[in-house]
Amino acid sequence: MAVEGVRCPVARTAEIVGGKWTLLILRDLCAGERRFSELQRSLDGISPKTLAERLRFLERNGVVRRAARGGVPGHVAYSLTPLGEGLQPVIESLRNYGEHWLREAKRPS
Repeated sequence: MAVEGVRCPVARTAEIVGGKWTLLILRDLCAGERRFSELQRSLDGISPKTLAERLRFLERNGVVRRAARGGVPGHVAYSLTPLGEGLQPVIESLRNYGEHWLREAKRPS
């Protein structure tokens, strides 16, 4: 898989998007900037700890931008960086695949 220390691009991408909840977080951020609470409400079942960990991971990897917004009370908003925006076609392809191939009527028994 590795050639002179350069790993397969599919494997490198999977390291970023392959974590549980990550694709769903990215799906939500493809629609625009979101606050932490908005993401948590959208991702039914995710714990605040897991959401914070996934967002920190994505931020460290340059996919997500965290911005503190002023005001009273202050809040934090998350959005995609240009690197993260590059994943939008991947998310859209997954959506199209699910709509086309994974409809209830087409599921194998």
